[in-house]
Amino acid sequence: MSSLPETVADLTAEGDDLEKLIASLSAAEWSLPTPAPGWTIAHQVAHLSFIFHLAATAASDPEAFQVMMEGAQKDFGGAVNAALAAYLTGGPEEQFARWRAERAAASDALAAAPPGDMVPWLVRPLPPVILACAGIMELFGHGQDIFDAMAVQREYTDRIKHLVGFAILVWDFGYQSRGLTPPDQEFRFELTAPSGELWAFGPDTAADKVTGPAVDFCLLVTRRRHRDDLALIATGAEADRWLDIAQAYRGPAGDGRTPGQFSGS
Repeated sequence: MSSLPETVADLTAEGDDLEKLIASLSAAEWSLPTPAPGWTIAHQVAHLSFIFHLAATAASDPEAFQVMMEGAQKDFGGAVNAALAAYLTGGPEEQFARWRAERAAASDALAAAPPGDMVPWLVRPLPPVILACAGIMELFGHGQDIFDAMAVQREYTDRIKHLVGFAILVWDFGYQSRGLTPPDQEFRFELTAPSGELWAFGPDTAADKVTGPAVDFCLLVTRRRHRDDLALIATGAEADRWLDIAQAYRGPAGDGRTPGQFSGS
């Protein structure tokens, strides 16, 4: 796991890259549909603004965050939808300014958090560096939807290593979301970074292994591509099963993407 300053710096850089695309959008393009059913580009930006607001509050004012969560515990889905609606108010210019302010506040709050402390979060407290990794995961997934909506080829960097490590840390989320029991054995992951470097995680003696491009791995665990369209190879029955259910976020898996959906991209 990287240090907190390095992770927050990469979180900021990932946001900067996405912001360049968002800043180039015309007012009409904010209403373009994205691959997520029912979500426009405006919905994607609003969701990211809300998530970064939660992270900033959790890291800077834990008591205020707990109050927010108490109100959401009775109907978390309803609370999220209500918050999303609030972040959709105003025109593109206002929404863009809100997005910039929320992500800056989150980066500042996480950077100021003592690395050894725990930050309250949706299910259980997390170290601030892990919460920063989760932020990179959110930027990758929802950002990908925006790039896809605009039919723009995204340039990936080795900053996705934070997402890779996070997804491996929460490798059992796919089982949990489906009411399945995770296997006892660990997997081996051997993934090739955008730079060509090999990233290896897990015991090298593991019977089940996943290999392939790290970008494809990130697209899989954020469910932005179907496994059939990715160059990931599973060795072992359980690893093969995992490629069907992998996700790096809690809660319902969602519809995901269909085979060949982006074959013309």
